[in-house]
Amino acid sequence: MRITPIDIAHKSFGKKMMGLDADEVMDFLQQIASQMEALIQERNSLKEAIREKELSLMEYKERDQVLKDTIATATQMAERLRQDADREAKLIIADAQQKAEIITRDSRDSLKKMYQEVTELKRARLQFEANLKALAQAHLSLLEQGEKYMPQMQLPGHNIVNGNNGGGRTTNVSPLSAE
Repeated sequence: MRITPIDIAHKSFGKKMMGLDADEVMDFLQQIASQMEALIQERNSLKEAIREKELSLMEYKERDQVLKDTIATATQMAERLRQDADREAKLIIADAQQKAEIITRDSRDSLKKMYQEVTELKRARLQFEANLKALAQAHLSLLEQGEKYMPQMQLPGHNIVNGNNGGGRTTNVSPLSAE
């Protein structure tokens, strides 16, 4: 059974002969009751302070946990963003390299084709020049043969004999030319 300050203050004792001084006992009990009342109030205020501190501590712990969770989430998001950026950068670089290779290959193919075309044009030009020379030589040869076998013609006002005309001028006149 718990004793309260009220129990102490109202405690009565039986009387005996040659007993204690009742006033002195009552004063002492009153002092004890007062001190016990003060101790109980101090204990209750300390309990209340502890409860408030525990609530504050729990609130701080919750805030700390929220901050830790937020930091962990932010760190994970930053890591994901960094990985995504790295992956995207690699894709962009790979795409650029692929496009550069295609452009380089196309340029080489185009250059090779142009060189082939230039070579073919040179070959055609040489062939054309050779054919033209052969044709010109064939025509010259025909003209020379024609002069050998064609009779000497006389034109009015011109006497064509072995390349000399009547004016004393020397001209090479072909029977095909008109003068």
